[in-house]
Amino acid sequence: MAALLPAEWIKNWEKGGKSEFVQLCRALSENKNHDVGFRDIQQALYELAYHVVRGNLKHDQASNVLGDVIEFREDMPSILADVFCILDIETSCLEEKNKRDHFTQLVLACLYLVSDTVLKERLDPETLESLGLIKQSQQFNQKSVKIKTKLFYKQQKFNLLREENEGYAKLIAELGQDLSGNITSDLILENIKSLIGCFNLDPNRVLDIILEVYECRPEYDDFFVPLIESYMYMCEPQTLCHILGFKFKFYQDPSGETPSSLYRVAAVLLQHNLIDLEDLYVHLLPGDNAIIEEHKREIVEAKQIVRKLTMVVLSSEKTEEKEKEKEKEEEKTEKPPDNQKLGLLEALLKIGDWHHAQSIMDQMPPFYSTSHKPIAIALCQLVHVTIEPLYRRVGVPKGAKGSPISSLPNKRAPKQAESFEELRKEVFNMLCYLGPHLSHDPILFAKVVRLGKAFMKEFQSDGSKQEDKEKMETLFSCLLSITDQVLLPSLSLMDCNACMSEELWGMFKTFPYQYRYRLYGQWKNETYNSHPLLVKVKAQTIDRAKYIMKRLTKENVKPSGRQIGKLSHSNPTILFDYILSQIQKYDNLITPVVDSLKYLTSLNYDVLAYCIIEALANPEKERMKHDDTTISSWLQSLASFCGAVFRKYPIELAGLLQYVANQLKAGKSFDLLILKEVVQKMAGIEITEEMTMEQLEAMTGGEQLKAEGGYFGQIRNTKKSSQRLKDALLDHDLALPLCLLMAQQRNGVVFQEGGEKHLKLVGKLYDQCHDTLVQFGGFLASNLSTEDYIKRVPSIDVLCNEFHTPHDAAFFLSRPMYAHHISSKYDELKKAEKGNKQQHKVHKYITSCELVMAPVHEAVISLHLPKVWDDISPQFYATFWSLTMYDLAVPHSSYDREVNKLKVQMKAIDDNQEMPPNKKKKEKERCTALQDKLLEEEKKQLEHVQRVLQRLKLEKDNWLLAKSTKNETITKFLQLCIFPRCIFSAIDAVYCAHFVELVHQQKTPNFSTLLCYDRVFSDIIYTVASCTENEASRYGRFLCCMLETVTRWHSDRVIYEKECGNYPGFLTILRATGFDGGNKADQLDYENFRHVVHKWHYKLTKASVHCLETGEYTHIRNILIVLTKILPWYPKVLNLGQALERRVHKICQEEKEKRPDLYALAMGYSGQLKSRKPFMIPENEFHHKDPPARNAVPATVQNGPGGAGMPTSLTINTVRLEEGATEETADKLKEKSQGVVKVINKTVNATPKVTTSNGNSASNSKIIKEKDDKEKSGKEKDKEKKDKTPAATPEMKALGKDGKDKPKEERANKEEKAREIKEKTPKSDKEKEKVKKEEKASKEEKSKTVVTIIESKSTAEKEREKEPSRERDLAKEMKSKENAKGGEKVPVAGSLKSPVPRSETSESEREQKRRKVDTHSSPSHSSTVKGTAMLPKVPLVSENYSSSRVISVHFLQDNLNELKESSAKHYINHTTPTLSKSKEREVEKKDLDKSRERSREREKKDEKDRKDRKRDHSNSDREVPQDSTKRRKEENGTTGSSKHSKSESPSDSPRLNEKEKEKNKSKSSGKEKGDSIKAEKMEKSSSGSKKESRHDKEKTEKKEKRDSTGGKEEKKHHKSSDKHR
Repeated sequence: MAALLPAEWIKNWEKGGKSEFVQLCRALSENKNHDVGFRDIQQALYELAYHVVRGNLKHDQASNVLGDVIEFREDMPSILADVFCILDIETSCLEEKNKRDHFTQLVLACLYLVSDTVLKERLDPETLESLGLIKQSQQFNQKSVKIKTKLFYKQQKFNLLREENEGYAKLIAELGQDLSGNITSDLILENIKSLIGCFNLDPNRVLDIILEVYECRPEYDDFFVPLIESYMYMCEPQTLCHILGFKFKFYQDPSGETPSSLYRVAAVLLQHNLIDLEDLYVHLLPGDNAIIEEHKREIVEAKQIVRKLTMVVLSSEKTEEKEKEKEKEEEKTEKPPDNQKLGLLEALLKIGDWHHAQSIMDQMPPFYSTSHKPIAIALCQLVHVTIEPLYRRVGVPKGAKGSPISSLPNKRAPKQAESFEELRKEVFNMLCYLGPHLSHDPILFAKVVRLGKAFMKEFQSDGSKQEDKEKMETLFSCLLSITDQVLLPSLSLMDCNACMSEELWGMFKTFPYQYRYRLYGQWKNETYNSHPLLVKVKAQTIDRAKYIMKRLTKENVKPSGRQIGKLSHSNPTILFDYILSQIQKYDNLITPVVDSLKYLTSLNYDVLAYCIIEALANPEKERMKHDDTTISSWLQSLASFCGAVFRKYPIELAGLLQYVANQLKAGKSFDLLILKEVVQKMAGIEITEEMTMEQLEAMTGGEQLKAEGGYFGQIRNTKKSSQRLKDALLDHDLALPLCLLMAQQRNGVVFQEGGEKHLKLVGKLYDQCHDTLVQFGGFLASNLSTEDYIKRVPSIDVLCNEFHTPHDAAFFLSRPMYAHHISSKYDELKKAEKGNKQQHKVHKYITSCELVMAPVHEAVISLHLPKVWDDISPQFYATFWSLTMYDLAVPHSSYDREVNKLKVQMKAIDDNQEMPPNKKKKEKERCTALQDKLLEEEKKQLEHVQRVLQRLKLEKDNWLLAKSTKNETITKFLQLCIFPRCIFSAIDAVYCAHFVELVHQQKTPNFSTLLCYDRVFSDIIYTVASCTENEASRYGRFLCCMLETVTRWHSDRVIYEKECGNYPGFLTILRATGFDGGNKADQLDYENFRHVVHKWHYKLTKASVHCLETGEYTHIRNILIVLTKILPWYPKVLNLGQALERRVHKICQEEKEKRPDLYALAMGYSGQLKSRKPFMIPENEFHHKDPPARNAVPATVQNGPGGAGMPTSLTINTVRLEEGATEETADKLKEKSQGVVKVINKTVNATPKVTTSNGNSASNSKIIKEKDDKEKSGKEKDKEKKDKTPAATPEMKALGKDGKDKPKEERANKEEKAREIKEKTPKSDKEKEKVKKEEKASKEEKSKTVVTIIESKSTAEKEREKEPSRERDLAKEMKSKENAKGGEKVPVAGSLKSPVPRSETSESEREQKRRKVDTHSSPSHSSTVKGTAMLPKVPLVSENYSSSRVISVHFLQDNLNELKESSAKHYINHTTPTLSKSKEREVEKKDLDKSRERSREREKKDEKDRKDRKRDHSNSDREVPQDSTKRRKEENGTTGSSKHSKSESPSDSPRLNEKEKEKNKSKSSGKEKGDSIKAEKMEKSSSGSKKESRHDKEKTEKKEKRDSTGGKEEKKHHKSSDKHR
């Protein structure tokens, strides 16, 4: 450290050193930095003194300069004393005595500068003594020790009461006196001070006593708090805190319990800020770590309890476990150590010190503090006080008095809330700390809820400013948080308090459902995990729910329902979640559960709705079963439960409906199942495809009739529930969106949703979507008022073009609107004019229709291309789509049926003796009222229908414009009107059929009824294949109604003449559009109409067989559904019925294991078909086959004068009619023509029904059969050869995969099928007897025969020689007739792919021709030919059945290939030659004679035949030349391959062939007997007998084989017979 006093200064002290030193000291003392100045002055003085001690400077010089410097600072003497003290110590240690002397002299010289006292403090006693300041240093030391002892070790203040009992007694008396007078804390404080002084009382102990007295006199806060506050000025600040800490510590023994009074005192002192919470908090136990540990332990324990409850425990273990649990519980009940922090918290809450209480709570785990009941109650009390003024103002219900709560006397307590804003700031925070423990105070719970209700009322009333709105929004979100965190959890902990639940619903119902559901979601999924208590409650609820659900049955619904109700008041989410999980597993629980839910509160119903939606939306659940073809059962169960529960209880529907809408928006249609169920149950509108015709009929009447007769269940009491559903839809604007979404989703199901899914499931979803749309639309139509409907449904063009609604759905939605609109306009017009005449009324109705429909006609134009409107007018289109069955016909029988039911009911009521009279009266009144309503409704509908028909009469002329062709018109009509609508709903299906009939009856210009029906029945394959299951059912209904009309016309000539005779719809010549009249010859006569109907029946069979044989699931299912629906009217013809029966039987066998649903359908249909069999008739009874008069057959179908624009489809249709005939029953032909005698009776074209067709059924038919059989033997061999070489005709190639099958397989199959067929056909007893007789007879004949085979052959050949001449004649005649007529041949289009290869049919044709030729003498041929020649110019469906077969012979001979390509042979193949009766009789006689002769000869040869069987076989093969075999292959189309042939033709089995050969030989000789037997058989078959014997089958089989060899001979025979004629 550098010296401040340089040596030069000392040397030149007098000259300049002194003045320099003084200057330095002045400078240092003026230094602003006090500390630095102080140290430097100390150093300067020290250096100066040290120079003196060393002798460099004289002591008087130094004392002089110090005298000058001493004035610079006040503390200079003290600094100088310090310097002397240091030098004293230093010099006393030195050995040089002179230095010590110098020091002493200096101090003596400076005594006048430093006082004695200061020096006595700082210098050593010895130095003092040498200076003469004290006498003796030893005495001085003794004296100082005495003073110190007195000062520090002698007690002067008394701490213990017993040491100074008087002083303390006075103090306590002072504090404990009556304070009610003018005594103040200041006065007392003065007295206390005096007592402390007087009695030397310890001030700390005095403070302790003041606190003790305060504890005992808590009511004197106002006195003690200021007293303590004043007293504390005399103490250190920490003193009070330490004293309190000591007090708390005193009670911290395990057995100690801290008194509440101490907590209170501490709380008050904290509230008045006399102590700090942080200072006090450290004195309290337990520590925060211990609290956190305890909280964690509670959670773990709660989870263990849950685990125990969910574990499955066997009964033996249960008892042991229970005992253990009890022991544990007893251990736990030992008293926990005192928690001083919670005690202090409670005290703070009680006095209203929320600020400090909150900071204590913050240091603990959430809800830990309030989980202690006293604290929760204290906090609740604080909230009560805080909300009091606001609650009194807005929360108290009307008429309730309530008990007001006084505010806290404490001014520092939280401010009471006067407004909702204050409520948010003050109270909501407290409630959040309270959490689920608000459950301890239900009254406060109710108060908070009522305040919430009042707030929502204010919130929802508009008219506040923007700022206020924002505040209100904030408040609203806070209210939702409070609900979520406090109210709902508290409800869970309350003990089944239904009132609270209802109170809460009062507030909840003001929330939009989105908020409510969110709250329920958090309550269910999050809240229960937030607190150990809630975890336990959840487990207990589930346990209890399991207990109840195990015992729930239909019988104990009431008691179980009460238990469920009780449980649901507090924990609905948990309970319903469990119940729904059970319902999804066991659907038989639905009914009892629904019934048991009647004890729920409104809130619980709302929670149930939420739980249902949550269960539906569960992403973990699959909506399809594992096979991916059906909707999961859990979803079906839930949907069914939904419907039932929403109908029975007043649950809000908005959420569920919105959920369905959202799912549809997302392109998911599974959940439509729910909507379907809800509408069905709530509105009573059923959607079912299983409606009976009676129900359907009832559905076409008014609302009352629908309700009474249209549904399966009696619709009762749906008024309220349907009103609720309507309100929900309208309030949330869901009515139209749901309709549009469903309409759009129908296509969505197919094109978007159905991508990966099984076709069956896609169909199901499509049907579900469509059915729900129809059901929902029906509900809206019947429940919405006109205004509502019109306001919501946009116009048709907007629906279709903007919303992309399919047209059928768009009209379906708009239809009620038109009806409403027209009726309201009509009512207006009626009111305006009072005219009451019927005509006036009709005129007004038509006017109102025009007003309403005119804009619709305009709107409709945009829906289709302009070209469409060339054929049908927009008016017709709109009329078709806007009308319903209600407008077209009155279901009188339905009304009568329901009225009669009511009459029967009334009679039953009268007869019922037990019913009390007043109930009887009520019931009778109800029935009478219903009856009157129904009759009134019927009358109203009748008037309405008459008006509609009048309107249609006026409109009809403008309906069909037919600017192109009538055919095109019909196409448009079917394509745009009939087909889309007939599959829309069952009633629409009926409507379409009725509408077609109506258009016909109205004699609508340009409408060809015949064409329309023809197009409907001709090709149903494509339509059927493209339907879903329900659409197929509706399409079936449509066909059924169409067939009903056709059958009615077919049944009776009178009806036909009356309803169709001279109607324009039955014109067969379609002339230019302007000209619709025509002579009678243009009309289709009755017989030809019957032919046409037969053709239609045949077409239906062909299509059905095709569908059944595709093997495609959809085809088979749909055709079976359609067939079941049309069963009343089809099949009517026996052979068609049998063909179907075989096919269906085959399906039954094939599908039994593979596709059980198809098997069930097929079995069902098969059974019903069998029951219809007695009502079927042979073909000849269905349509007569005699030739019509020539003039009845018009010239070529023309469309204009020159016939140029003839519509091809028309001609094709005319031809198809016959073409079908051959294709007809593919295998039927094979089976029948090749062997089964059945064929002769029943197949449409298999047998010539020459005799039977005119009614002489009996003997001849049998004779024919016999003859045919016998002639087979020769041909049979050829047939076998052909069978071995399958020909591949084009049709076969087109038809099938199996074209390459081996003949062996085929034979084996055929053999099997033959056996099947034999087994299948049950025989009547009489038949069986006859068969036996026949067999005996044939055996006898066989034994007699001895003649050779060659003779038998020769007889057959003789006959065949006649054929060629007949054929030539026939050909000539045909040509001449063609020329005479001057028409060209009908252009024949290629037939549709038939299920039967044509080659087969040609074979059967030829066989038939052969039979014909064999059995009839020449006159019969000439008569046949007469009806033939006109064939080429066939009108629209009047095909000439009679001629066809003969022509086909001619064609066959001339040009086989040509025949194959054209469908002429098919076209021709239907007809059987018909003869006049007299000629027939002649023929029969001749035939009999001839046949008897032949049979005798043949019988003789039987024996030899049997032996030479094999040789014959080879001979016959050789006999047939190569080219003829080829040609036969082409003609017969031996289908060694096609699928269908497999299933039939027993004739091909090798075993049968052998037998047949034997039998043929015998039969060829024994014709007469056989003939007579056959005649009997024929008689039976024509009169409706069903089956043939195996014997007969064999005969026909043999004949076919013979036929096949003798093709050429037969043709020759034909020609010769022509010449003969």
